[in-house]
Amino acid sequence: MRRITGKAKDETLIELQGTTDSQATDENNGNGLSSMSDRTPPGETENLRPNKDTVFFRDGLRRIDFVLSYVDDKDGEKKQERRKEYEANLEKIGLELETEDKSESKDHKTYFLKVHAPWEVLEKYADILKIKVPFKESDIPHSHDAAIHCLSHPFRLPESIMKPVPDYFTFPFNKDKTDFFLIRDKDTFFPPSTRNRIVYYILARCPYYKEDRKEKDKTGIKRLLNNGTYTAAFPLHDSRYWKRGRNPDCESERYNLYKNWARFLCFYKEQPLNLIRKYYGEKIGIYFAWLGFYTEMLFFAAVMGVICFVYGLLSYDDNITSKEICDPDIGGNILMCPLCDKKCPFWKLNTTCLSSWQSHLFDNEGTVFFAIFMGIWVTLFLEFWKRRQSRLEYEWDLVDFEEDQQQLQTRPEFEIQCTGRRLNKITQEMEPYLPVTTRCARFCLSGTTVLFWISLIVACIIGVIAYRLAVFAAFASVIKDPMRKIQFVGRFITPQLATSVTASCINFVCIMILNFFYERVAVWITDMEIPKTHLEYENRLTTKMFLFQFVNYYSSCFYVAFFKGKFVGFPGHYTYMFGTSKLRNEECDPGGCLIELTTQLVIVMAGKQMCGNIQEALLPVMRNWWNSRRSRRHPETHYSRWEQDYVLLNFGQLGLFYEYLEMVIQFGFITLFVASFPLAPLLALFNNILEIRVDAWKFTTQFKRPVATKARNIGSWQEILNAVAILSVVTNAFIMAFTSDMIPRMVYLYAYSGESSSMSGYINNSLSVYQISELDGINMPEERSGWFDNSTKCSYRDYRYPPSHEKAYKHTMQFWHILAAKMAFIIIMEHVVFVVKFFVAWMIPDVPSDVKARIKRERYLVQEYLHNYEVERLKIQLSASFITEPPSEISPCSDKHEILSECL
Repeated sequence: MRRITGKAKDETLIELQGTTDSQATDENNGNGLSSMSDRTPPGETENLRPNKDTVFFRDGLRRIDFVLSYVDDKDGEKKQERRKEYEANLEKIGLELETEDKSESKDHKTYFLKVHAPWEVLEKYADILKIKVPFKESDIPHSHDAAIHCLSHPFRLPESIMKPVPDYFTFPFNKDKTDFFLIRDKDTFFPPSTRNRIVYYILARCPYYKEDRKEKDKTGIKRLLNNGTYTAAFPLHDSRYWKRGRNPDCESERYNLYKNWARFLCFYKEQPLNLIRKYYGEKIGIYFAWLGFYTEMLFFAAVMGVICFVYGLLSYDDNITSKEICDPDIGGNILMCPLCDKKCPFWKLNTTCLSSWQSHLFDNEGTVFFAIFMGIWVTLFLEFWKRRQSRLEYEWDLVDFEEDQQQLQTRPEFEIQCTGRRLNKITQEMEPYLPVTTRCARFCLSGTTVLFWISLIVACIIGVIAYRLAVFAAFASVIKDPMRKIQFVGRFITPQLATSVTASCINFVCIMILNFFYERVAVWITDMEIPKTHLEYENRLTTKMFLFQFVNYYSSCFYVAFFKGKFVGFPGHYTYMFGTSKLRNEECDPGGCLIELTTQLVIVMAGKQMCGNIQEALLPVMRNWWNSRRSRRHPETHYSRWEQDYVLLNFGQLGLFYEYLEMVIQFGFITLFVASFPLAPLLALFNNILEIRVDAWKFTTQFKRPVATKARNIGSWQEILNAVAILSVVTNAFIMAFTSDMIPRMVYLYAYSGESSSMSGYINNSLSVYQISELDGINMPEERSGWFDNSTKCSYRDYRYPPSHEKAYKHTMQFWHILAAKMAFIIIMEHVVFVVKFFVAWMIPDVPSDVKARIKRERYLVQEYLHNYEVERLKIQLSASFITEPPSEISPCSDKHEILSECL
């Protein structure tokens, strides 16, 4: 069967009548089944049932652009009245409706209202929305690098899947100049994604009140969904994801996306971005383009991180510091002061032998180089993404999109809640607005709420710190010194490690619990502010949500990196939390706090990625498993296309927001604290390879088809990434200076090692001593070993004068030399990285030169062709005014089109 095209309706109906018998089994109405029953075996009668797996009305001609569903319930009369008025207003606008009775649905409860937008409605609202459409094929050749194309061939999808379309010059649609555009078929001129976007624009603004009653709050499909008048509103998928559509007019793009994009076996293949954009819209397309580019760039960071880690392994045997700690004649003879009051015993330094070796894997000379490399990598990633984004903006007709269209997309909630009206100086029309006093009051309440919830996060972190301080003593009393031959496990798990792991796990649980509340609080606050446009709404929500998540996820890492072990004091003069004598501030391991930061980062980052993948993949599977199983048995005969989509999950307005948020939080982990764990980019790379396919699988199999929306970039996430990139340089510089033990080792090597110029003796040099007899009663362990007396001295990690010195327990000059070296390192590293960053950003233009040329060429041609079109149109009108005789029957508008085409 053929669809109605630009031909006359009667002529098309004649063609349809002649083709119905041969293609009846592929149509919706099942015409001709009785005539074929004699030729059909009894076992195949089920295959001849009417095919409901279609995206057309019962006539097989009009495409279903949107579907609304509803059920009858106890409040049916009131809802029925709303639906009646709403549907009547939709028909007045020009939309065509068709209802599927509940007796036709599988549950015998749900009605389905199918919506079709005819050409007249499409051209009207395409003009309103300024949708760009082609008017001439592009004459600018594309440049291809043959070598790169050949090398990337194994990763490319076949041309039959990518379906490259001719490159056109485009211009915003104008219904008064339809002959200016390349309209070959009105039914296919606007793709399905554009059609459902136009229809949703109408549905969101159509009122459901009577003409004699003007109630501003009774407008839009969103309110009808919220009050239960309709149960769902969604555009249809064009086919089943595991099988092509039987109707030849159905594109089956969903099937192509599933087969070549959503399956995990395609993880090494490129993404069909043009097909994604065509099917889901530019906003979803730009997300997958960014995620794919981010994953590609992660490959280089992961390779460098692996090299840094391998260097740590290869230099394992050259680590003199760890050898001294593990040596029974050096580390075994150094008695260390208790790490907590009363419960913690004196201990020997060689008990931290294993942790010192582990720390060397991540705290070595290669870590400094890797931290500098990541600072430059971040800049290259952001700058190259800007170039990639600008190319997509041009190819997807998104240049100047915000200026032309975003201001038109005022949120219906803003129009409803803002009762005041004022004159727009630009449009000279009355528009709703929010008074300044009301806006300030709402912002003050919003800011107060944000501060309260951030304070709650800080309170939870302080609680976890208090847990660390309190439980350390318990672990110290259980995990005894192995020299006392109690519990073999003490050789492998130190109190510091046990405390760090358990505290990290508890902190991760707190993070996940708080996230549950933050999502709802951020949405509530943003709704209360009543943003005007959808873009403004998303930007405000993005800022609040990222601020919550930033504090929630990173605060524990900031504590371990920059506060733990920094304000400890020294024996006899320890510093206590809250000024009490119960919770003594934590000390770092003699090898530094870097290994604890690594532990914290791995648990939080890996745990978040694991929980996110489980939540994204397994939960939708469990929810839709039964429905998918039933629908795959006999979908054509038992379930219609709209019923198959009805049982799928809704892709909400903020669905893409959470996908971006997850990736940006991961970006923070691999940039802010990457100096402590060079393998973090590798973990992120593996996660993102899985993330792309999981997201693709969700979109193609688990979600209703989302309404296509446009976006020229990733929005406010770009500014957040830039801020994180700048902050990462500072955090990594401070980690290398204050958390790592790199600077003290370098100072010792070049200034205090003497003629040996080696790290021998570093351990003794980095420790200070304290007279045990001077310890206060609160600092003295309850259990005392027999292998020391009060005349013995215990060591602690600091640079202070010994008890016999005239400046006893004051900082030595080496301490101030190391502090000066740390500050110098921070300044030098930051300046070097920032200079390179800004130089690279200056060298790499945001917009490629060929894209700039194409944009200028297109704007020039638009003006030229539009001018010629208007001139020729005026000539035709003037020539027609001089013709006194009636036009002949053979002078239709086809001659006019020929004249215009010659002009163009």
